Amino acid sequence: MRWCPSSMLHLCCLRSRSCTRRGRNKLPLWIREIWAYMRVLVQSLYFNSLTDSDVVFDSVFEPVFWTVDYVTRWFGTVFVCLVVLLTSSIVVIAYIVLLPLVINTYSPAWIAWHICYGHWNLIMIAFHYYKAAKTSPGCPPTEKNDAPFVSVCKKCIMAKPARTHHCGICNRCILKMDHHCPWLNNCVGHFNHRYFFSFCLFMTLGCVYCSISGRNLFLDAYNALEHLLVPICFVIIIFSLFLKTNYQTSAPPYTFKDKMIHKSIIYMWVLTSTVGVALGALTIWHAVLISRGETSIERHINNKETKRMAKWGKVYRNPFNYGRLNNWKIFLGVEKRSHWVTRVLLPSGHAPYGDGLTWDIFAVKRDLIAV
Repeated sequence: MRWCPSSMLHLCCLRSRSCTRRGRNKLPLWIREIWAYMRVLVQSLYFNSLTDSDVVFDSVFEPVFWTVDYVTRWFGTVFVCLVVLLTSSIVVIAYIVLLPLVINTYSPAWIAWHICYGHWNLIMIAFHYYKAAKTSPGCPPTEKNDAPFVSVCKKCIMAKPARTHHCGICNRCILKMDHHCPWLNNCVGHFNHRYFFSFCLFMTLGCVYCSISGRNLFLDAYNALEHLLVPICFVIIIFSLFLKTNYQTSAPPYTFKDKMIHKSIIYMWVLTSTVGVALGALTIWHAVLISRGETSIERHINNKETKRMAKWGKVYRNPFNYGRLNNWKIFLGVEKRSHWVTRVLLPSGHAPYGDGLTWDIFAVKRDLIAV
């Protein structure tokens, strides 16, 4: 019987493999599961030719995105309560402090103007905020249907119609998704996009109204507060000690009620001015997007498509842009001239144009709704 080195080598390899497998089997189950999951993650980064930097970025930062979505979902109720609390505080100050001053100061015509405009603005703010927070933005149907779709959601594993995107906070796909608003604790989509924009618009108008009409009251209250005189008194005391003279200042003759009124006016003016500037910039940005017939998400997508088509020497055109005026008519649901009053300047719960599943695409811009 001849001794074969190759057979002995093969036997040693088999023994080493069996030992390795036995060592692996001795590892705890949770370690093997984590190792297998990590191997799948690494392999998923180069599973096909469509993998790009965006896929790698999403995969690497998936734990960060999950944490942000979880925190935002939890803080949604807190943000809604904060909006209600701050708005209610301004309304209380307006009724208790400002309304008596207006009645005792202005003429009957100006009193009627302030009362009518203030209550109309308040009704529009409350109505649109409630509708934006409580109205579902719209989701694709879960059952089988013949509606056209453009892709399949990798999270829901369901068909996605055009302009539909997945929200990680709501954990569902949203029709014509614009963004997830934590101040509403709701997504802004096809069926509540108009309510969201109208709330931002009328809240901005209300803040600007309070800021302009209360400017003189703010200046008077700012100058009347006793603690604002502290720096001046401090300087006077220092100079009096330096000159070895006795100097005393008497406190302003303001009661506790007067001080609270002055502080309330300052609080109202600072809050409304700050919110008016910040929310006004957001409202202008959304107005520009609506004029272009796109959402916040589509803005980024269209920019990428424009750059990609420019490399090929072509021009990208937004297929959902029907012209500025027609974009606004479709967004606001204006079908006849009276709707500019009944559906825009007055509270209206009418449904938006279309079902959010299918969209008309025109090579040449023309009016979908003739007014």
